[in-house]
Amino acid sequence: MGLLGSVHCAVMCGPLLIAIQGGQTINWKTTVNKLIYQAGRILSYVLLGWILGILGRGAAIYGWQQGFSLFTGILLILLAFVFMFQHSSKSFASFQTKAIQPFTKLMSKWLFRPGGSFIAGMLNGFLPCGMVYMALASAVNADSIANSLVFMLLFGLGTLPLLILFSFVGNFPKRIFKQGFSKILPVLFLIMGIWFILRGANLNIPYLSPLLHVNGAMNCSA
Repeated sequence: MGLLGSVHCAVMCGPLLIAIQGGQTINWKTTVNKLIYQAGRILSYVLLGWILGILGRGAAIYGWQQGFSLFTGILLILLAFVFMFQHSSKSFASFQTKAIQPFTKLMSKWLFRPGGSFIAGMLNGFLPCGMVYMALASAVNADSIANSLVFMLLFGLGTLPLLILFSFVGNFPKRIFKQGFSKILPVLFLIMGIWFILRGANLNIPYLSPLLHVNGAMNCSA
């Protein structure tokens, strides 16, 4: 998910990366700063995974896992329609811009301070992003807090290669990907949403719709 999602991240967040890190001479110092920036971003994903893992674990303990999975699926399908129609909605684009502005201002303040690359990277990790939403939906439905955390760590590492490349190469041909991937993203949301709904439907189909809740207790024998 991280490797495929990094195309979306590079297209949507790439201009931000270029704005705050572009035009720098390639040397060991700038390379280390870019890696520190990315480490901060991935740490934010891990923290979000940990928080949602606690939430998901609590849902499992109290027998809410089935409803939680159904809710996640419905939410992902709604997000699919939001992203499907976002390009025809000027108000949605305006909302996205306003949502990002506080983060970008803080990032620009921190970036050139000692150790600021790490803080700026962490702030980047909290930027609104469709692929991150999808990853978090998967993490919150993991079967343990540790798996939620590890899922988000691996997601972040998967996005790393292309975003590192993008931060160095300012003229990356993003037009090749932008239009095509913006059409694929809602489809991915729909697929994930349907899968989570099936998962919560308790159809007793291995992997696709496992038995989550039986007679008021968790089915641990599956």
